[in-house]
Amino acid sequence: MGMFDDLFPFRIQLSAIAIAGTGLWSLALYLGLATLSEWVTQQLNRWFNFAERSLYTSIEEFERTRQGREAQNAFYASICSIVPFLLLGALCNYIVELTLGRSWAISVGILACVGCGIYELGRRDGQGSK
Repeated sequence: MGMFDDLFPFRIQLSAIAIAGTGLWSLALYLGLATLSEWVTQQLNRWFNFAERSLYTSIEEFERTRQGREAQNAFYASICSIVPFLLLGALCNYIVELTLGRSWAISVGILACVGCGIYELGRRDGQGSK
């Protein structure tokens, strides 16, 4: 925690159980809400491309570097699309800790990951057979 002590004037305590539970719940929500995560990624990608277009005054320069910038924006959009699921995962983990107790946070997170993973596999299999 030495790094946080130097950054902030107050003490931040992060529990390993809270971090693990948040990560598990975030993964479960990302898998279970895959269509929403794809939509968030597409919207962020559109916004990044639009925002970057406004930085160029020359159409020739914009078109010359377009392919590389769009690939980079797609990467940034996929990374940033994780943030809402991290916030929701932290909320779900907090609710589980409040209702069932701290000892259940990891167990229920693992169950949620397995359940959402199986759901996503079934959903993709159903789409592939159409």
